[in-house]
Amino acid sequence: MSDLQQEIQPKGAKIKGNKPVNQLEAANRFIAASAHQQMHDQRLWDLRKKRDAQMHLIPEWEELRDLASDIKSHTLDHLADYLEEFERNAKANGVHVHWAKDAQESNQIIAGILKEHDAKNLVKSKSMLGEECLLRQHLEEEGVTVIETDLGERIQQLDKEDPSHVVVPAVHKSRTDVSKVFVKTLNAEEGNNDVHYLATTQRETTRPYILNADAGMTGANFLVAETGAVVVCTNEGNADLSANTPPLHIVTVGIEKIIPKMEHLAVFIRLLSRSALGSPITQYTSYFSGPRKGGEMHVVLVDNGRSTRLASHKFKAGLKCIRCGACMNTCPVFRRSGGLSYGSVYAGPIGLILSPTYNVHKYRNLPFASTLNGSCTNVCPVKINLHEQIFAWRETLAEEKELSLSKRIIMTSLGKLFAHPKAYRMAVQTGDKLLSYLPHFMVYNQLNTWGRQRDIPTPPKETFHSWYAKNYMKKGKADE
Repeated sequence: MSDLQQEIQPKGAKIKGNKPVNQLEAANRFIAASAHQQMHDQRLWDLRKKRDAQMHLIPEWEELRDLASDIKSHTLDHLADYLEEFERNAKANGVHVHWAKDAQESNQIIAGILKEHDAKNLVKSKSMLGEECLLRQHLEEEGVTVIETDLGERIQQLDKEDPSHVVVPAVHKSRTDVSKVFVKTLNAEEGNNDVHYLATTQRETTRPYILNADAGMTGANFLVAETGAVVVCTNEGNADLSANTPPLHIVTVGIEKIIPKMEHLAVFIRLLSRSALGSPITQYTSYFSGPRKGGEMHVVLVDNGRSTRLASHKFKAGLKCIRCGACMNTCPVFRRSGGLSYGSVYAGPIGLILSPTYNVHKYRNLPFASTLNGSCTNVCPVKINLHEQIFAWRETLAEEKELSLSKRIIMTSLGKLFAHPKAYRMAVQTGDKLLSYLPHFMVYNQLNTWGRQRDIPTPPKETFHSWYAKNYMKKGKADE
């Protein structure tokens, strides 16, 4: 057996009420499971490379990104108008449209629709908004059986875990991990970790739920204001089954998913799957313009803090996100720490700027889980300035006094040191000399978090300032 088959899958962050999530502790546990960490890193980097290959096949790629970003910016500037246009056209198509100000109201509306139709069995396709609103938990408390039909989401549901990625929810699991889950929950053949067998097992055990469901639910990748239509992009066809097999179809969608016209849809369809998975297009791009024959369709438009973000000059751009996961696939921190280490629905770079908007205290550590290298910004199909927004969140956390005590002490001390150039230069010179003579155990100790996983660079013989002073200042060449 390989190390990956023997190794136990690491679990995610330990959630303790409203206490700040300790992403570092969870990340360290994920890194310690070296076989899983390497598998996770390689899988996501493979998606990044496939994305790049697709990008190079399209000469107008950067023009598409500019256009997508401009369309989103324009739409956000006129969001109320386009939402009302969508509502008018959707209603004209026979769709019931509901508005929810927050997660609680959204859950109540959906539970009310199901109760009105005496629906006790719901099948649903992947919806990050559903995860955001804790919808499944709410409906189960109301006596509704909810079955996830997406393969990755079903794996996570059976294992009682949250999705770890917005596109590939179980990417942190090996096929042996999945096999163990299916043996425990689906009576699968023990020890059989063949991927085709596992996928077939999930499909065959989920299909009866779909055929006997009272209602189906999907999310939405896009809403088209011009036509009042809902667009869903999937690779398994489960969204189409969830929407068309039961008599009742419910769509839950964030208000930022709106785009003005059909002609704009093509721009995003060309970018979405290429950015997410490195494939030219999703296997299914479904366009729901109304209820099926003899059926009923409801669309629940959910705010849940989006209007607040819309009013924020700093963080408004985050609403452009089309949930492709490209920023996660390229992020070195996410690839090596796993999505569940963030303890939030949204992980990776996009999660660092979204999560604090829901609970600034609980997620105050997340904006520091980044190297600010800018790779996330470079791959974002709608050109969100992710690394700049992550940095802006760090500023905001400091302003709102949400930094940890250790960070406050360090930042205050460094601020005073940097404010006095002579003291700073003296500290650098002293530090360089000490590093050259101190024994190893005194440098690499519990206080030196930087040195836990890397060697400190060898100090230079002289600093740039001392070299400049010696070669120019003393020779009267300061103006050269």
